[in-house]
Amino acid sequence: MELAHDTAEVLEKLRNHEVDIVAMDFPATKGLYRCKSHWLVNKETTLLAQSIDEWYSPELVEQKKQSVTPVAKPRKQPRPVMMDAAKGQISPYDALFQRYASSIGWDWRLLAAQCYQESAFDPDAVSWAGAQGLMQIMPATAEKLGVPAADVFNPETNIEAGVRYIKQLNHQFSDIPGSSVRIPFVLAAYNGGTNHVRDAMALARKNGKNAKVWREVEPYILKLSEQRYYTDPVVTSGYLRGSETHGYVRAIMDRWGQYRGQARNFSKASVPAPSKNPKSPTQVRRPNINPTDTI
Repeated sequence: MELAHDTAEVLEKLRNHEVDIVAMDFPATKGLYRCKSHWLVNKETTLLAQSIDEWYSPELVEQKKQSVTPVAKPRKQPRPVMMDAAKGQISPYDALFQRYASSIGWDWRLLAAQCYQESAFDPDAVSWAGAQGLMQIMPATAEKLGVPAADVFNPETNIEAGVRYIKQLNHQFSDIPGSSVRIPFVLAAYNGGTNHVRDAMALARKNGKNAKVWREVEPYILKLSEQRYYTDPVVTSGYLRGSETHGYVRAIMDRWGQYRGQARNFSKASVPAPSKNPKSPTQVRRPNINPTDTI
């Protein structure tokens, strides 16, 4: 489940294939299909739209209303996309992004854009799949990175772990020349897994494209959700919900561009020293429900 701050963001997520369904009563909207339930889907997802229309009936809604017992809503603490545009401040964690982004040669604002996509700057975020914290680290990945379970929701620990994972992905794609050229491949692997990205590269290569240029590989990320492609002999890891990974990369790159235009560049002197206390007051002990999951 993805949460959005307003209807404009809802529609942007749907058009960018970041979500499959807008599950709310919506008026007819140009370029999108409105189901009988008044939910919205992309026009190209015809089978999904057909399934919803076959399933939905007004009687079903009334039955659900009568049978559902109200429950407490889960705590959710998303931050805005930009904390203070006037001051050029993206989030409460800008100094941490700057410090740790430098270790992988990334613009700190790119790391901030990725973090927003992962958790909306919610340090206690947990996805339906169990990914945790600001950078949505899966428990198995945290264990491999040596992050104690008790510390995974600490903002600094979580960001540092996410950056170390990005560093590993950078190394795995070292055959792609140029750190800036490599960025979308690394982002796609963070979301969808290295093997799926390699499958898309193999499909691109098979079809006469440059497998080391993202714009030529990007279409094959989408095609990995089509049977004729994910069963191709060059594909080793099978099906991928490519629209999610495709939308993930695009959203981060677009947001990075926005941040570069609005967020200030800090001097190194403005970055505080790393915390010596992993159990800082900002550590969140209990997880929450969060829309996204990745690694």
